[in-house]
Amino acid sequence: MDENLAPTPVALNAQRERTINSLCEYFANDAIELAEFEQRLDRAHRATSMADLQLLTSDMPALTDPVAQTVPARRTVTSVISQRANQLLVAVMGGVVRRGRWTPAKHTVVLAFWGGADLDFREADLPPGVTEITVIAVMGGAEIKVPPGLNVETGGIAIMGGFEHLGSSEAPSPDRPTLRINGLAVMGGVDIKVRLPGESSKDARVRQKEEARRLRDDWRDRR
Repeated sequence: MDENLAPTPVALNAQRERTINSLCEYFANDAIELAEFEQRLDRAHRATSMADLQLLTSDMPALTDPVAQTVPARRTVTSVISQRANQLLVAVMGGVVRRGRWTPAKHTVVLAFWGGADLDFREADLPPGVTEITVIAVMGGAEIKVPPGLNVETGGIAIMGGFEHLGSSEAPSPDRPTLRINGLAVMGGVDIKVRLPGESSKDARVRQKEEARRLRDDWRDRR
């Protein structure tokens, strides 16, 4: 094949997926810091040639797991890697789910590239102090469910996307852990919902209406 010829879209996208997967492995193994990881991901998404993509990993050491470097196109890739206090959740053209009884790492990075993440903290065992969630959503998104009363701090950068957090009327408890959610959404979104364990969206709407009615009645009684 003539190296001067432009790659086909299929070949370029396949190489892009391999590069992104390799970058995730490097980050999970502490070969690169979060800021550099985000910069290289952005360059991978913008790359228009094989050479541009190859440069993103050419200065990195060889990965010990050769399987991690081969990612078939149009396949769901879910990677969960825990390194000490860090955790990496990756959804490429697919999804990753955490729900029920589980213990998140102190700092979890969620990468949703043409995919989605569903993180349910309603029954999670959160350690004392701050638990951080960094979401990087590119043409994908994350839905995060939290219980009423949990201390939730949110922030992030949205480019043609959004970070949405509809809080609860229940005041956060100072003795509860704090869940800090931030990140970057490019043509994607992060939706943080307050739900009781096992509560459906319909049940939540009913509960929220009752809470609003109770607050209104309390306000009237104080007048």
